Amino acid sequence: MGEISRMVNMALKFDERGLITAVIQHATTRQVLMVAWMNAESLRLTQGTGETHFWSRGRQELWHKGATSGNRQQVREIRYDCDGDTLLVLVEPAGPACHTGEESCFYRKLEEAGEQRSGGTEEKV
Repeated sequence: MGEISRMVNMALKFDERGLITAVIQHATTRQVLMVAWMNAESLRLTQGTGETHFWSRGRQELWHKGATSGNRQQVREIRYDCDGDTLLVLVEPAGPACHTGEESCFYRKLEEAGEQRSGGTEEKV
C-alpha cells in the first residue's frame, strides 16, 4: 500500500466491529444502488482488484459482489465523507445491484399514509 493510501486509511473511522458503511452509487447516472459494509480487508481487496468486495454481517465473511451472479461492479472512484465514517463508491455495474433483480436496492417508496409502493403495487406496512 502506498503512502497516500496509508494516510487515507488512517483518516477512515471504522466502528467497534471494524466496519465502515459503503454507499454504492452508479458512476454515470449517480443513482444510489446499494448500501453495504466494508472492513479493512474488503476495502483493500476493492482497491486492489477494482471490483467491490464487502463484509457480510449475517454470514460473517467477505463477499465479492457479482462473484456468483455475474453482476460485478467496476470501481471508478472511492470517496469518504467529512467525518471519515462513510465511503461513497462510484461504480459501473455489470447488472442489477439488488438480489431481487432490481437495478437498485432502493426501489420501494414509503408513502405518507404508511403504504409501501413497490413496482406499482401497494402494501400496508
